[in-house]
Amino acid sequence: MNLLTLRDVCVAYDGYEALEHVDLEIAERDFLGVIGPNGGGKTSLVKAILGTVPYTGEVWYAPELFRGRERLIGYMPQISDFDRAFPISLLEVVLSGLQGHRGFRSRYAKSDREKALQLLENAGIAREAHHPVGEVSGGQLQRALLCRALIADPRLLILDEPTNFVDNKFEKALYDMLRELNDRMAIVVVSHDIGTITSVVKEIVCVNRHVHRHRSNILTEEQLRNYDCPIQIVTHGTVPHTVLEHHPGDCCPDHE
Repeated sequence: MNLLTLRDVCVAYDGYEALEHVDLEIAERDFLGVIGPNGGGKTSLVKAILGTVPYTGEVWYAPELFRGRERLIGYMPQISDFDRAFPISLLEVVLSGLQGHRGFRSRYAKSDREKALQLLENAGIAREAHHPVGEVSGGQLQRALLCRALIADPRLLILDEPTNFVDNKFEKALYDMLRELNDRMAIVVVSHDIGTITSVVKEIVCVNRHVHRHRSNILTEEQLRNYDCPIQIVTHGTVPHTVLEHHPGDCCPDHE
């Protein structure tokens, strides 16, 4: 069953077409990795799915994606989109994920706080639960944002660059957890790390203004070239480094 369907979706910013004529379906138990160049439209695709950016075309949500008026989509934004000057603790960040269910003015129940603390414990940051967001590390805030995305038990989980600012140990734990969560929810992960993401997800979605879905997590260099997707080559040696192949005609606009 499809939870979400996009038909002929276009997104434009000040006359620039960020996404053109996108058709995409997200079904139960899908585990999709979204890749593409900077400025190619990955974040615009996520915003169209969330309904936070104007678009033309159609975005259809299945009834199963709702609990009453609440839409069961968990979203973990890029950490750069979060205002760290806002006076809120990590615990309050996680609890804010229940606002669609509880309402903005409703008091949180004891069970809500217990669930939030358990999520923070699972993420390894329970001791920082009452610390202000401006006083914790980027990795700790990233983990709290993941807990916020999960607290309302979504049917669809969307993560935008979830491994930024986290160490290798938590990155592995994150992907292990996502594999388990995929048994009960669809997952979409936006990432620039092709090597890691292809070893975790079930299928790949390439985004470069147009969207191409590969019914596999294995991509050849030729496929990436054909769809103008980024090719990342990591080399090792005395000075380990990464080589990024040039994107033909790629100009990086302000909006992705």
